Amino acid sequence: MNIGKKWCLTILVVMLAFGTKAQQLISGTYTEEELSQVLIPLSKWQPFPSLEDRSAWQEADQDLLQHYLEFANENLDYEWPYIPATKSLLIDRTGDRNEYQAITFEKRRVLGSMILAEIAENEGRFIDPIINGIWSICEESFWGVPAHLPKTEEYSGLMDVSKPFVDLFVAETATYLAWADYFLGEKFDEISPQIRKRIRYETNKRVFEPLMNQHHGWMAANENGRPPNNWNPWICSNWINTALLLEDDEEKRAALVYKAMEVLDEFLTPYPEDGGCDEGPSYWGAAAASLFDNISLLNLATDGSFQYVYEDQKVKNMGKFIYRAQISEDYFLNFADADPQPDMAASMIYRYGKAIADPDMMRFGAFYREEDAASLPRFHYFRKFFELFMQEEFRQAEKGLPLPKDVWLPDTQVMVARDTEGSTDGFFFAAKGGHNDESHNHNDIGNYVVFYDGLPLLIDVGRGTYTRKTFSDERYTIWYNRSDYHNLPSINGHAQSPGSQYRASNLSYDARQNRSTLEMDISKAYPENAGIESWNRTLRLDRGKRVTVTDQYQMSNSGSLTQHLMTVYPAVVVSPGKIRIPFKNTAGEERPFLVSYDPDKMDVTVEKIALTEPEDQGVRQKWGDRIYRINLEHKNPEQNGEIEFEISRE
Repeated sequence: MNIGKKWCLTILVVMLAFGTKAQQLISGTYTEEELSQVLIPLSKWQPFPSLEDRSAWQEADQDLLQHYLEFANENLDYEWPYIPATKSLLIDRTGDRNEYQAITFEKRRVLGSMILAEIAENEGRFIDPIINGIWSICEESFWGVPAHLPKTEEYSGLMDVSKPFVDLFVAETATYLAWADYFLGEKFDEISPQIRKRIRYETNKRVFEPLMNQHHGWMAANENGRPPNNWNPWICSNWINTALLLEDDEEKRAALVYKAMEVLDEFLTPYPEDGGCDEGPSYWGAAAASLFDNISLLNLATDGSFQYVYEDQKVKNMGKFIYRAQISEDYFLNFADADPQPDMAASMIYRYGKAIADPDMMRFGAFYREEDAASLPRFHYFRKFFELFMQEEFRQAEKGLPLPKDVWLPDTQVMVARDTEGSTDGFFFAAKGGHNDESHNHNDIGNYVVFYDGLPLLIDVGRGTYTRKTFSDERYTIWYNRSDYHNLPSINGHAQSPGSQYRASNLSYDARQNRSTLEMDISKAYPENAGIESWNRTLRLDRGKRVTVTDQYQMSNSGSLTQHLMTVYPAVVVSPGKIRIPFKNTAGEERPFLVSYDPDKMDVTVEKIALTEPEDQGVRQKWGDRIYRINLEHKNPEQNGEIEFEISRE
């Protein structure tokens, strides 16, 4: 072989290696053997100070520790409840998942608080209650929740203890036990060696063995090609946490962590380059944020050997999404199952922003500090230990909301626009394309929301209460998951269909000084028998003036056509062509808006949505009993036509 050919071959090998690493950002840098070399051995690893290092714990935030101590004191005589089988059976009998979850989540919340209280006080008062909590949890038949059991007659709402598998809360539970062992293990041994032995036995049986020996659906793309959602990084963070703390065989410890890294890449590799979370901001805290948790733990266990991950542009974009999707201080985009007013894990957001060197994200996290500081741990427990040692810096950090003027996420197909950069004054407008097999999907291609001065005007209802029906083949019988309860049209009696083939096409985005526009064809979001040849939707914000929606369409038949608008106000027709929405500002003063339409073409009705089903209770909690649907029904729809309406101040 001549030198030229050798050189070309060398370049090819390097490029292939680089490409593989790019597609395996976390697991592609080190082999399992190399990972075992960079992992700090368990006997030498001290992620946080030991219980006896009181001078180190004086450096932790004493206000937070006092808060946990007060809560634990209030629950010192907590009776660790047994969970009856009939509570588990409710998911099959009535569809209710909350009665069971309320008990199991509270048990872990109390346990986590007691661990922190004992760390704060170090007087042994909480050791016996903690042991009782550990024993009670170890005696549970299932560390997960019944809603996550297989939906088959074999289970019917009760766990088959001979076939353990790992869901979100199995993994979360292991983390609580692992930190109890780390901080209090020697105290346990003074009482009985059976306590730590039980922790390891149950964790190995319920977590490590299933993870290493059987495939779980959340580990990789499903049969339809849908990439893993937040379950993947959330579970991996607890998997890595627990393995690092409990597995004393260094070879097995490295194998556990390495497999978790490989699984984590199954989440990261197909994630959109724009960093958009199709599950929405309220799930971002367990999706991109859990990716950050994984890297934080890996860096802590390897003296920073995974710091390079933060230089990846996708990872940076994943962090930025949380403030790019913000509407106002209280409201965030809530496409799909996201909540309109999610909690912000302020300290984690700040740490993520610092890791990717994003001052905007750091200011954003610091802005929410006070709210976050008052919370007690339930999920993502290990974040609290990081939080305890950053409060002085966090308290002094610059605070602020970036509130970008324009955002376009081309992969996720979400646009955001507002009247003024850095301000909630005036119009906020957001719209989406995408497809109808997104994680936590609603059939909502072409949907949009309109807020004014940071408050809702036209909304995405979002999700209600999760029940058995939510993640079953009945999902799209729930009204708020359907396109005809979004700001979308019903065409020839058809709503949009679920599935990845139902998607937006021919998207075009344009942002200028005075306006922002998104165009797309939403015809492919509807079933073929809807008779739609094309449906070009143009969504435009003219800053400071109006939002305009224009639909140009061609249909093979024209049976019926109704535009729907969702709002939290009792809209009324005040004159032909004018629908009045009695919007109220932050002071509670009425500042109405008008929806203008062509009265020669459309008749209008307004209906209040009755919130009567079990799933509706979550809607009531988020919005109150005030969901209205405006229906603009076309009198004589043409096969080819144009519809336009605009939203502006009265």
